[in-house]
Amino acid sequence: MTTEAPTLIHSISEAKAHFSAIVDDASGGRTFVICRAGRPLAMLTQYVPPAHKRRPDSLKGKIRMADDFDALPEGFEEAFS
Repeated sequence: MTTEAPTLIHSISEAKAHFSAIVDDASGGRTFVICRAGRPLAMLTQYVPPAHKRRPDSLKGKIRMADDFDALPEGFEEAFS
């Protein structure tokens, strides 16, 4: 597996002038770092959607909390006073 170094865009005006081409290249897997005065400010890279969607309540009924979950252990308060 080879990783290609990001392409540096040396100014925001250069990024503005070539924005469509940069976005097209980024969507193909290339990474761009946009700089101002030689200092990196932002990175543009390919969007990768999450592997799966989260479903609310997918663990409902599978996780149980102890009845005394919120109770402090004996001596806890004294240790921090």
